[in-house]
Amino acid sequence: MPDRAMITDPDAYFADGCGRCDRFATPDCSTRLWLPGLLTLRRIAREAGLTETAKWGHPCYMHSGRNICLMGAFRGDFRLTFMNAALLKDPEGLLERQGQNTRHPDCLRFTDTTTPARLEPVIRAYLAEAMAYADQGLLPPKEPTEVTLPDELVQALDADPELAEAFAALTPGRQKSWALHLNSARTSATRLSRIEKSRPKILAGKGATER
Repeated sequence: MPDRAMITDPDAYFADGCGRCDRFATPDCSTRLWLPGLLTLRRIAREAGLTETAKWGHPCYMHSGRNICLMGAFRGDFRLTFMNAALLKDPEGLLERQGQNTRHPDCLRFTDTTTPARLEPVIRAYLAEAMAYADQGLLPPKEPTEVTLPDELVQALDADPELAEAFAALTPGRQKSWALHLNSARTSATRLSRIEKSRPKILAGKGATER
């Protein structure tokens, strides 16, 4: 069976899923399990004034030219992931880390489709805070790391727990090879394309130069 292409239209996500696997456009797709909750999150994000697009096969919400949050559905839960989450104050203590590569708590994780409606005032407040930072052009301070990962890869890892787990299991040398491979691209679009093409190799535990 040929590789599926990730969706590029957010409407397609809510109708059929992300396009990453063979469950796409079937009743077994993870989006089917959580659709009422996902639609509530979509409504909240749109009403907050965010611009809806699709990135990495998921609905992505933008403001002032910045990615604010990303929506995702998995077998055990669905999530709203905040970009630049280190800036968020999180007074309710609701943000969770998604995996070993996540430096800061960055997502709201749901296991009940009614929870987003119940938490709507909190979600709106978190979105408004993130949008204000985007308006001000604020970014979290850079933290030292042995391997400098491009922002596109960091965001892809945060949005894809399976990929994040596989990348964390790579040797430091293999992680560095991917960082060098992606950082050598001149444009963000090229880096995103390379990440999509590289996913099977990362899941297989390989470095950028391995076949």
